[in-house]
Amino acid sequence: MIDLHTHSLFSDGELIPSELVRRAEAIGYRAIALTDHADSSNIDFIIPRAIRVAQDLNQAQSVKVVPGVELTHVPPGLIGPMIREARGLGAAIVIVHGESIVEPVLKGTNRAGIEAGADILAHPGLIRLDEAELAAQNDIFLEISARSGHSLTNGHVARMAKETGARLVLNSDTHAPGDLMTREFASMVVEGAGLPEGSLDDLLSNSRLLLNKIGFSVTT
Repeated sequence: MIDLHTHSLFSDGELIPSELVRRAEAIGYRAIALTDHADSSNIDFIIPRAIRVAQDLNQAQSVKVVPGVELTHVPPGLIGPMIREARGLGAAIVIVHGESIVEPVLKGTNRAGIEAGADILAHPGLIRLDEAELAAQNDIFLEISARSGHSLTNGHVARMAKETGARLVLNSDTHAPGDLMTREFASMVVEGAGLPEGSLDDLLSNSRLLLNKIGFSVTT
């Protein structure tokens, strides 16, 4: 398993990063990204700590740990500058918290994240066809989410990706230990989104492609 969207107690998760990573390793994860929620109030706190723990754990454990961040409820006009700041601070992967239908995310967030070059647009809700087309053109990955609530629009996201050629990744959006996905559960989430049986391997291949793109090599 590869999971590029998780949270620790550095934002609203329940575990310190080391326990989160160990629990992921114990159920067979090959790679996990630490992507705590951030805005201008805490971005310079979260990213250096994610980098430090990733460096330590990558020397000691088999699972590849990727330091990142999820820009959350950032106004659309500020997303571009904040992505640049995140990369300047050393974030290897930058996620933008998309327009989930279960949170009051500002309209325009999906497009702003895509135009600014986020790596992943998380749980993009009722993403429009033109936005999915732009994501495909800009090689921005759209997320199929295993998280309750955000997952309500997985079927729509999958359909938009199919129509436009946008790449999909599957992530847990883990906040608690029980949110981490086994392969069996991940397969059910993917099929529940309306994707054909066996599509999990395609989504995991997309995750490996993204990791390779940002300089992390992960075996199957």
